Amino acid sequence: MATVPALLNPPFLPSKPLNKQMALYCTKPIPTLPFSLTHSFPRLQRRLVIRSSTAINVSLKENLGSLKKRVTDFTSLNYWIVKDYYRLVESVNALESKIQKLSDDQLSAKTVEFRRRLRQGETLAEIQAEAFAVVREAATRKLGMRHFDVQIIGGAVLHDGSIAEMKTGEGKTLVSTLAAYLNALTGEGVHVVTVNDYLAQRDAEWMGRVHRFLGLSVGLIQKGMASKERRSNYRCDITYTNNSELGFDYLRDNLAGNSEQLVMRWPKPFHFAIVDEVDSVLIDEGRNPLLISGEANKDAARYPVAAKVAELLIRGIHYSVELKDNSVELTEEGILLAEMALETKDLWDENDPWARFVMNALKAKEFYRRDVQYIVRNGKALIINELTGRVEEKRRWSDGIHQAVEAKEGLKIQADSVVVAQITYQSLFKLYPKLSGMTGTAKTEEKEFLKMFQVPVIEVPTNLPNIRKDLPIQAFASARGKWEYVRQEVEYMFKQGRPVLVGTTSVENSEYLSDLLKEWRIPHNVLNARPKYATREAEIVAQAGRKHAITISTNMAGRGTDIILGGNPKMLAKEIIENRVLPFLTQEALNAEIDHKIFSQKVLSEIKVGSISSALLAKTALMAKYVGKGEGKSWTYQEAKLIVSDSVEMSHSMDAKELQQLANDQSEMYPLGPTISLAYLSVLKDCEVHCFNEGSEVKRLGGLHVIGTSLHESRRIDNQLRGRAGRQGDPGSTRFMVSLQDEMFQKFNFDTEWAVRLISKITNDETIPIEGDAIVNQLLSLQINAEKYFFGIRKSLVEFDEVLEVQRKHVYNLRQLILTGDDESCSQHVFQYMQAVVDEIVFGNADPLKHPRSWNLSKLLKEFITIGGRLLHEPFVGISEEAFLKSLLQLHESSSINTSNFHLPNMPKPPNAFRGIRRKSSSLKRWLAICSDDLTKNGSYRTTTNLLRKYLGDFLIASYLDVILESGYDDAYIKEIERTVLLKTLDYFWRDHLVNMNRLSSAVNVRSFGHRNPLEEYKIDGCRFFISMLSATRRLTVETLLQYWSSPTESQELFVS
Repeated sequence: MATVPALLNPPFLPSKPLNKQMALYCTKPIPTLPFSLTHSFPRLQRRLVIRSSTAINVSLKENLGSLKKRVTDFTSLNYWIVKDYYRLVESVNALESKIQKLSDDQLSAKTVEFRRRLRQGETLAEIQAEAFAVVREAATRKLGMRHFDVQIIGGAVLHDGSIAEMKTGEGKTLVSTLAAYLNALTGEGVHVVTVNDYLAQRDAEWMGRVHRFLGLSVGLIQKGMASKERRSNYRCDITYTNNSELGFDYLRDNLAGNSEQLVMRWPKPFHFAIVDEVDSVLIDEGRNPLLISGEANKDAARYPVAAKVAELLIRGIHYSVELKDNSVELTEEGILLAEMALETKDLWDENDPWARFVMNALKAKEFYRRDVQYIVRNGKALIINELTGRVEEKRRWSDGIHQAVEAKEGLKIQADSVVVAQITYQSLFKLYPKLSGMTGTAKTEEKEFLKMFQVPVIEVPTNLPNIRKDLPIQAFASARGKWEYVRQEVEYMFKQGRPVLVGTTSVENSEYLSDLLKEWRIPHNVLNARPKYATREAEIVAQAGRKHAITISTNMAGRGTDIILGGNPKMLAKEIIENRVLPFLTQEALNAEIDHKIFSQKVLSEIKVGSISSALLAKTALMAKYVGKGEGKSWTYQEAKLIVSDSVEMSHSMDAKELQQLANDQSEMYPLGPTISLAYLSVLKDCEVHCFNEGSEVKRLGGLHVIGTSLHESRRIDNQLRGRAGRQGDPGSTRFMVSLQDEMFQKFNFDTEWAVRLISKITNDETIPIEGDAIVNQLLSLQINAEKYFFGIRKSLVEFDEVLEVQRKHVYNLRQLILTGDDESCSQHVFQYMQAVVDEIVFGNADPLKHPRSWNLSKLLKEFITIGGRLLHEPFVGISEEAFLKSLLQLHESSSINTSNFHLPNMPKPPNAFRGIRRKSSSLKRWLAICSDDLTKNGSYRTTTNLLRKYLGDFLIASYLDVILESGYDDAYIKEIERTVLLKTLDYFWRDHLVNMNRLSSAVNVRSFGHRNPLEEYKIDGCRFFISMLSATRRLTVETLLQYWSSPTESQELFVS
């Protein structure tokens, strides 16, 4: 029987007096929301829930659910896979006592031993157990952290090229060291990919201590690094980076003008990757391609005009919208009004196109909301990633949407962009021969990972049982009622002392709830994309587990820093140091965040530091005061914070004795850094005691309570928020609340208005929740439908991108061959281009199945002469079509031919440029290639056609070699010109090809109205475009080189950069 308690003594709370709120009670398990029009709305009754029967029902459900889960676990494939991994765990554990006896030098020497064994023929599988045991011991010594057995399993899952699903707080960062170390032993490089710069830097410094101790080099890629520094870091054994920096480095390398500009490990930049939060990178970010753009300054003035027109148009009268796919359609009235306002006869006039600008302005008006999809900062519209809640400064919406948003907000319109290079994360990570990942939420998307990337998802058991309580979802008739109920629940938890994390879906909602709590004087922290909050992200999330802590967050709190009950002692200790030292290091006013800190932290318990810590703090403050004033040094606020951060980091890599010795050595220079480090270590001990005691108290109260204020379009995102509670076996609870007015219901066109009216007839109290199994099942069904819809979109995008992916691989491989190849290979590319251009001319005008008399010889000769310009004009100027035909017929009748010094009878002889063994060999190879290819149709004149191809190819190449020789330039300069022309021409046409392919992907959807498959149409036309692009590239390259060497002084400025 489904029951629906409100705040009436929920089973996870202590007893509470009954207030005016009543509970809606579902008497039958019939769906209560109109998610399916085939279901009827149930009959609802008001009744009080009898406390004892509710408790019995809850207990019975929990026991049955637990039994069902155990049976399911036992019969699942995942159970047996994990069980098999325990054999490896036993091997690692058996080696532990032996490894523990090794000295530090002997332990680090194991890396050299492993590499020697690999060179001698052993495999990674054969050394895996011992390598894992070595990493476990190194982590114990350098980090004070020993890998649990389940973490060994996680490392093995990563090494096997799978995705390890590990719950929040299970130590995924530590797990990555196992697979990273083992795969780095091959010397081919390992990439550990995180979702932002902060996590990459943290992990490189923190986990890097293990790898460096074992003799491996560790690199870090960060925003703003110079090419030289990037190159050095990519050549390390293990490189930490974030996904966007990795993608842009790959694209930039494929735009490089010379090999010195390359930063990655070419010719094999990818070997093995461990992707942290892999579901976020490959699924959530999968719809957004990485783009490198060039500006195209045109039409900027049209956007503000279109924005004004959009303000005149009324939704429902002049246009209609489809929320699910963010589309807009103008009605006849809307078209007439827009044309009248713009004083144009046709919005779609090619000479005066306004349709695209008006449609984008309407999309900006309807779908792109300030503080939801973007924020305005420093005169710029910055995108908020709706899945992570973070600002993405580098990213811009394409197809003119971003300019339309700027026009709506009255901002300066930045120029339209032309795509120079692009790649999706799916295509990028498919380049890795071996790919693995880790996350807390991937099982719900396992089918997608298997289908798209052939990577299975393995659920790794938790080290301690998960005792978190996930309470039933509650539904409300109105959004106002939902927010009021959230406020009441937060207030109740606050009075109990339990920490609360409230997850919201936008900046707008987080600030609405914040204002609501301020009205009731409930102290809290806010975390969203606004700079004043985002800069304190790690600090806010780390302290969200303290007693009385209330944290309102967008999805930013879903990943990254763990929420530790009682608080994070390291963060608290650092904050105490900053509060004592910063006022003496900088004269800048501490920014507005301090006011917010006072309001949000005034109810948190004060941390009492011991006498030793107090003395060290006083000494540190005195030294900071002297350094800041006595020596006349002045730092900005951020520089002063960096000094403290560097000192804290120093304390992580050196013990107290080493720091004291360093301070003594620098005593004459006022050793501020070591002094701060010593004070930090002392304060940290006090904070650890405080946090442990407070954490124990929070656990007794029930742990962290997480409130979700809306369901997301994916269960996975909701599970991320749930996972913040119940970390490492801690107690905790979660509750999701939705209203029938939430955006998800509107987006998927679920009519909930009549349900709202029906509920309002039953009760006038908006804060009464409706809950029950039927409701939960319907909401989950809605989420699953949304997941299927978006999976279909991603699948379609991947299928379309696979066409471009094949073409991109071909172009980028060709580009790298040109860029990194030797001088001889560069010349061979030029010769291949010349022969290919000749072949196209011959096949366009000659048919081996027909007599040469029917060939278009005059056009063939004209096209050939045009390719070479004046270089070929003089030798062939007097050749008539009749003479050409006579020569071909004479050739056809010849019984034997000398191919080593071949030319057509009575036709100009090629220059004698094929001197030397190397060039003669090159000419012979080309002739063999002509004979063996299947380009020439089988016919009576196949041999004649092939000999014509050889003759014209030899003539063109020989003329090119001859004119180069006459130029007098040295070989190095000649090869540089060839390489530059090859690259610039390829880049030019590839850029145009990307534009054409993007237009084609939009255009082919219309063909579905003609009962044609858009994907097949895209493949066919895309292939045709690509062949044309390569043909045009070859022809322009040949024409440019021949023109350049015919008059190098006139062309020099064009292609030398």
